Amino acid sequence: MEKAGIVSHGGFEFGDEASTEKVDAVLASADIRWIESRHFQLGFALGPHKVKPEEKDKLRAELTRLAEVLPGVDPKAKVLDPWLRAHLYAQRCEDVWKRWLEIFQVQESDFPPQGYVWDQKSKYMGIGPYLGQNHKFEVMILPSEAALQQYLQDQFGLTTKKTQRWNQPPKDTLSVTIGAGTEQLREDEGLHGHLYFNLAINLLDGYKHYNYDTPIWIREGLAHFMEREITKRYNTFNSSEGGTAEVTRKTNWEAEVKKLAASGKLPRLAEVLSMREYADLTLPRHYAVWSMTDFLIRTKPAEYARFNDALHGIMGADGYPDSTNLLEVHREKFREIFGLSYADFDRVWMEWIAANYSST
Repeated sequence: MEKAGIVSHGGFEFGDEASTEKVDAVLASADIRWIESRHFQLGFALGPHKVKPEEKDKLRAELTRLAEVLPGVDPKAKVLDPWLRAHLYAQRCEDVWKRWLEIFQVQESDFPPQGYVWDQKSKYMGIGPYLGQNHKFEVMILPSEAALQQYLQDQFGLTTKKTQRWNQPPKDTLSVTIGAGTEQLREDEGLHGHLYFNLAINLLDGYKHYNYDTPIWIREGLAHFMEREITKRYNTFNSSEGGTAEVTRKTNWEAEVKKLAASGKLPRLAEVLSMREYADLTLPRHYAVWSMTDFLIRTKPAEYARFNDALHGIMGADGYPDSTNLLEVHREKFREIFGLSYADFDRVWMEWIAANYSST
């Protein structure tokens, strides 16, 4: 277990001031496998998965990695039993963590120990070791929308049928709860990408501690970028509570962005920066924020990391987090770090799209 980075198979705090035992009692009909890894606590309640021919190579590569630390794993398994799937998803959570650290160019040692009180002199990096949070990030994957509703109602008083990210101040953690009963999430590839999408946002929100939300274009753009590194066949789209997201089944987003740019209909940075709610995300804006993020991470990775560093952990004169002037800081730091005004960025970005995106 230690070699595999597994801390526990249950018996830890989980949910809203609850525990794995209490959650098991609430969801008595769900057979939950519990795994605590280095940075995550996972509850996994899905059944076995029969490996399809089109996903064989992908899963075999992942299972081969898992077998390096869990010798009992058969990389050529034709059916993944629930425990094997749970360990696979624990590995995938840790993969998100590693990729996120790469993108943001930070190390675990950059963050303070648990319970840290900022001295108002050193650089503010949050109050705990998990990107600034005190507690490990939580993930719950349930087999149906009904189970998801039951869990969210019991733990947080929520009635939604959709995947829910939630801030838990008492434990100082961020959680995501997924009901894998939809067509997309019944597919392993779709669920894998969906996990990446939601954890990308939770890790971003927890960066230097969750004190305020950063602009939607950054959060949604990063989530699309990380999900599409895993799958282009399945895409996740955020929407506001009670709303319906604009979605698409199209896989070639480069072509869609290129068409919008050629017609003059591709949203500009100032436009997407004005969004205040996920309801403001139209399909062209989804394409745009993904492409902006794609452009910045691929061409200006160090600057992208520095820019996000500047937007998180803004402190007021009283020594407390203060996002009052977030949009002003965004404008100033964007010009300072990227050397571009918003209009200059739009021009350079669209030139890059024309030179680098395929139309087919």
